[in-house]
Amino acid sequence: MRSMTKAAMPCVAIGWLLITALAGCTTSQAAGSAAADYDPFESVNRRIYRVNDLADRKIAKPATEAYVSYTPRPIRETVSNFFDNVAYPSVILNDFLQGKGSQGLEDLSRFLVNSTFGFLGVWDVATPLGLEAHDEDFGQTLGVWGMDESTYLMLPFIGPSTVRDAPNLGVTVVTNILFYVPNPYVIPVAILGFIDYRAGVDEAVTFRNETAVEPYLFTREAYLQHRRFLIYDGNPPVDENLLLDDPFDDSRSISPAP
Repeated sequence: MRSMTKAAMPCVAIGWLLITALAGCTTSQAAGSAAADYDPFESVNRRIYRVNDLADRKIAKPATEAYVSYTPRPIRETVSNFFDNVAYPSVILNDFLQGKGSQGLEDLSRFLVNSTFGFLGVWDVATPLGLEAHDEDFGQTLGVWGMDESTYLMLPFIGPSTVRDAPNLGVTVVTNILFYVPNPYVIPVAILGFIDYRAGVDEAVTFRNETAVEPYLFTREAYLQHRRFLIYDGNPPVDENLLLDDPFDDSRSISPAP
């Protein structure tokens, strides 16, 4: 999720930090399905999901379609580059918090190169130099430190999250360069940033809406699996409890026929 600016609902972020802190203190009751362990607020989450989906269909998607229709691709790419760059200090901070010193120095170099030679990140000149972009945030940092993802949450106007990932909202806000820009200029820039982000995920949202039998469950499972993928840098450990007993697995011991 691209970083929110100071104008992009900091009160919502702070409010949800408090709510999720309280939620994290509750103990999930045993349930007949595994989902009950990490989605005990499913009924509330589903209501929020429906509101978010309605707002997306009626407001965000039409705005995104107009933006894509009337804005040439090269300009959209420079806009995306700019917003990625102003949010990149969060990646650098979490590199070091996770003990990835070499990657942190590389990402710092990337940020400095794009901020200077790339004119505040409008042009991505770092990637051709071998300074690839990384995706790190505070939710991943907490996961690396051993904190369980715990309760799944659907946040109003923000989307899927967990108790572990929710504090990332605050960290993302205060590490975004636009957080320190005077308010009169931030509001229109924040709106543009949201539209640009929505344009970037439009294909994924359309795919979900057109193919998922149960969009809420699809969103939840896709989010949780993606977060697990990021925390383990693309190599999550195999959960043996999810493995099926494969009758063709030659590694199993087979008793000789009598």
